[in-house]
Parts: sequence; structure tokens; C-alpha cells
Amino acid sequence: MKKRLEMLEQLQEIDLRIDSLKNSQNSLHGELNGIEQGLVAAREEAAELDSRIAQVEQEKTEQEGLLATEQENIRRSESHMKEIKTNKEFQAIGREIAAARKQAAELEEQILQKVGQIEQLRGESTGRSASLAELEQNTAQRSGEKLAEISAIQQDIDADLARREEITKHLPASLLKRYTLLREQRRGQALAIARDGYCLGCNMNLPPQLYNSLFRGDEMISCPHCQRVLILKQQAG
Repeated sequence: MKKRLEMLEQLQEIDLRIDSLKNSQNSLHGELNGIEQGLVAAREEAAELDSRIAQVEQEKTEQEGLLATEQENIRRSESHMKEIKTNKEFQAIGREIAAARKQAAELEEQILQKVGQIEQLRGESTGRSASLAELEQNTAQRSGEKLAEISAIQQDIDADLARREEITKHLPASLLKRYTLLREQRRGQALAIARDGYCLGCNMNLPPQLYNSLFRGDEMISCPHCQRVLILKQQAG
């Protein structure tokens, strides 16, 4: 029985180490995901800016088309004035030309504003592209480092799993089932140290007779309070 208890203790040490390593891996995966999400967000912002530039350029093109139409209307109206015979018609055409010129002037002003807006947005886009290129390089490096750490931890986990398998070969299935159930119920701690009459798993006082039975080491004893398997560990000297 003493040998089995020693093996269970080794098994718990391995399992706790594996738990810790997996937690480290999960943390690294979270960091890796955060790094990648930062790059995704930066790319989306760059794409949104490019889309905005395309939209403003489209609006400028449409305004240029309207301006060309107004200018053509002005030319036609001015040409038509030469054929007008009455003062009333002349005044009407004059008002049309004035309105068209006003509209053309407004369109020219709007087009100039669009040109300035496009230049500003392109300047932002150039800066954003440079930042994005730097971020992509930085992300690739940091991601590579995180993946290397994850891989190194996995090697340690694999080594522990191999040791674990070797130990479990020599333990009865019923005992492993009990151990696994206790680990699930007690946050990974299926075994607890008994010392000075106390269970250090739940810090409860153990019945004297039960505690004394631990010294014989001929049976597997559980704490009556937390049900963990007790391992006697006396303080040195």
C-alpha cells in the first residue's frame, strides 16, 4: 500500500505540473490571439480608410460630371442668346445662365474641398500603411516567439504525460477512478498531507485514531472532512 501511495503522490505532482503548464499554454494562446486581433483591427482600419478615399474620389468624380454639364449648359445658353429676338427671352436666358454659373461655382468649390480631403486622407493612408507594415513585422516576430514558447511547453507536457502513463500502468483501475474523481471534486488535489494531527488539504483536525493509523501505512485512508487521500508527512527534526 505504501508503494501505491508513493505512486499516487508522484501522479498528483505530475498532474499538477501538467495543469500549470496547460494554464501557461492557455495564457500564451490568449496573448497570441490578442496580438493577432491587434493586427486584424489595424488592417480593418486601413481598409476602412482606403474605402473612405474611394468614396470621396467617387463623389469628386460625380461633382466633376455635374460641373461639366453646367458648363455645357452655359455654353449652349450663351450661344442661344445670339438667336434671341425679344428682350423677355433674353432676360430669361440671362437668369438661366446666372443660375448655372452660380451652381458651377458651388460645384467648383465642392470639388476643391474634395481634392483637399483626398490629399489629407491619402496622407493618413500613407502613414497608416507604414505603421501597418511595421506592425505586421512586429506581429510576425512576437507570434513566432509565442508559438515557440507554446511548443516548448508542449514538449514538457508530452514528457510528463509519458511519465504519467508509466505510473498509471501499475495502479488498479478502481484506484485511478477514485483519484480522478477526487481531482475533479477538489480542484486538482486528490491527495493531502497529514501532519501534526491535521489534514493540510482542508486544515481540519483529524480523529486521533485515524491519524495514528497513518503511521502504519498499511491502508489507504481518506480525510473524513474533504475525502482526500491522506499522505503522512512529519516535520523534519
